[in-house]
Amino acid sequence: MVNRDVPAAVARAAFGLVGVPVRAAHRLSARSRTVVHRALLTDGRSVVIKLYEATARRNAITEAAAIRAAATHVPVPAVLAYGHVPGHEVTALVTADLGPLTLGGAVHSGRVSDERALRDLGGLLGRLHRAPVQMWAPRRPLHEQVTSLGRRCPPSTLDRIAPALAAIADAPAAAPVWCHGDLHGDNVVIAGPRAVRHLVDFTDAAAGPRESDVAQTLVMIGDLASVRARQLTDAYPLALDHHQLAAWFVFHTVRCWAHSAPGDDRTRWAGRLDELNRRTPHLFRSPRPERTYR
Repeated sequence: MVNRDVPAAVARAAFGLVGVPVRAAHRLSARSRTVVHRALLTDGRSVVIKLYEATARRNAITEAAAIRAAATHVPVPAVLAYGHVPGHEVTALVTADLGPLTLGGAVHSGRVSDERALRDLGGLLGRLHRAPVQMWAPRRPLHEQVTSLGRRCPPSTLDRIAPALAAIADAPAAAPVWCHGDLHGDNVVIAGPRAVRHLVDFTDAAAGPRESDVAQTLVMIGDLASVRARQLTDAYPLALDHHQLAAWFVFHTVRCWAHSAPGDDRTRWAGRLDELNRRTPHLFRSPRPERTYR
């Protein structure tokens, strides 16, 4: 018997795309335009169903393509189905359920050390960045990212990090890599008897500079201190331009500050930005002195 509490879109996605009804479901996460459920199907399988709103910049179809492209080089969940949900203005991605244990959860419980987790993240990024980038891969040019950031912060903030933006814009041309775009401990699932690390949640995957993805990962997990950052970058097998890496640190930290909630969260990101200013002053523009009039 199907649980009446199962959201209609989840039930329609399972039956319409996989051909099996849902017995039960519970929500794992929700973002502004996506929601993720773990669902138990009537045939006994457990799956993960991600729903994309119609207004999302990307959809389940583009995420499925990114997962399949990444699967050539790094462990990912199997894609079972994807497409438009019958009767709803959403798309759905249905993947195999790898279980509840994440790398972040394993660190929190003491099963995995911080140092091991950083090495795991560095190794996974290196494997992902070796996956071939197809012509259809989505891209986010710098000017689009800056324009998006400019909608959330005052011009003075962008002016403050103008040297960092210039460093990124003036970088020598390099072949783009598949960037995960949101890698942290909770987007790595540990599964199987050999505790294989799998990358999940390719919502923001796009082709771009490897330094951007490495920097964003370190920013998201709050490990910008030189010693801890090196634990990840030493495990990363590809060459990195460390000047570019530092510039992307600044950009992603400002982006996190701009998206943070007012209060303690905003204060924490402002403090991290000030720390970067002290460590890499050449990537910031000094405040202009106020004029005095006599």
